[in-house]
Amino acid sequence: MEEKWTTVLKPKHKLMDLNLKELLAYKDLIFLFVKRNFVTKYKQTILGPLWLIISPILTTLMFVVVFGNIAGLSTDGSPQMAFYMAGNIVWAYFSLCVTQTSNTFVSNAAVFGKVYFPRLVAPISTVITGFVDFLIQFALFAVILAVYIFTGSPVKINAWAFATPLLVLQLALLGMGVGIIVSSLTTKYRDLTILVTFGVQLWMYASPIVYSLTQIPEQYRFLYLLNPVSPIVTIFRYGFLGSGYVPLASWGISWITTIIVVFIGVIMFTRIEKTFMDTV
Repeated sequence: MEEKWTTVLKPKHKLMDLNLKELLAYKDLIFLFVKRNFVTKYKQTILGPLWLIISPILTTLMFVVVFGNIAGLSTDGSPQMAFYMAGNIVWAYFSLCVTQTSNTFVSNAAVFGKVYFPRLVAPISTVITGFVDFLIQFALFAVILAVYIFTGSPVKINAWAFATPLLVLQLALLGMGVGIIVSSLTTKYRDLTILVTFGVQLWMYASPIVYSLTQIPEQYRFLYLLNPVSPIVTIFRYGFLGSGYVPLASWGISWITTIIVVFIGVIMFTRIEKTFMDTV
């Protein structure tokens, strides 16, 4: 009698062994990981998920005081609270994707060593968990916008606001791509985990989070926009506040960079996942 198997495990030899069909088959596991990530994050906390609202408010107020009032940086005529909140929630999602996925192999070593499932499930679930956080913080941002519009403040929402899903998708892909590259390297070089936090902080100041793109001298602006996060933040602010402009050419380059980073990340991740238990 011929035996029929529901799952067949085969060695991977291709340069990029990404089985999307297999990932889709594990969609329930992805959402279980999302639930685990969310519950673990706020377990044994007093305020729980309220920190998702408190944290961006406190950070934005700090930006208003330090960069808006003390440093006197221009917000291109936009209300300071809305200007800094826009940059804050975009960066918070990107930095979470980078820092959390960069620990994929190390933080999930116990699970990976016991049972088989596509290893990309872990970073994908992290990105989705961060997206839930982003939605909550975006709702807070929408409330702040509504208050400014109601009081007659210079907030000009335009058609570019509809590009938000595409911008968030790019943030998720770029953050996950960078994160899984770092995660693949940290299986051998653990000190990279220390550099990630420091590097993300430097990356924030190299992006228009606490200042506007117009603060950059025009002759250096194109080079500055080679940072793939810069066009994303700039377009997001333009769509909801009307400040700045849309750097279309730089956004196109940003997408090319994102695709290359994800491609390299997936290749490295699928190569390392076969032997990481020997080095982690």
